Amino acid sequence: MNRDYPYSPMVGILSVVRRGDRFLLVRRAKQPNLGRWGFPGGVQELGETVIDGARRELLEETGLSSGGGRTTTALDAIEHDEAGRIRYHYTLVVVLMTDVAGEPVAGDDAAEVGWFGLDDVERIPTIAAVRPLMVEILGQAAALGIGPT
Repeated sequence: MNRDYPYSPMVGILSVVRRGDRFLLVRRAKQPNLGRWGFPGGVQELGETVIDGARRELLEETGLSSGGGRTTTALDAIEHDEAGRIRYHYTLVVVLMTDVAGEPVAGDDAAEVGWFGLDDVERIPTIAAVRPLMVEILGQAAALGIGPT
């Protein structure tokens, strides 16, 4: 399936890693969103579960391994071109990763990796969903009484 101008939505997965009030972000080395910071992620492969896809994408883009994760939400990412045609359409499943091991290094589609808090993302070019997702996940953790991970 073509990622540019697809004939149907594609399922994407975002792998969210949190340490305290900071989140692991990657600076994208390819389109879409070239040069912008976002959560590690990519397209789900045929026969792959959402959690397995999140683990694979995290490993490919950051070198980190994960024991698993849990889905937190889903988002729509739709981009139109100048003529109004749909250039990209992803349904993004957000997975909060658990049991994460290792130190992150940029790999695959990532030009850089780094740890960022809410204040930090105001000063860097990010994908639109980054800050709202950070706020949502921190709010969920607070509501559940979950401390820093």
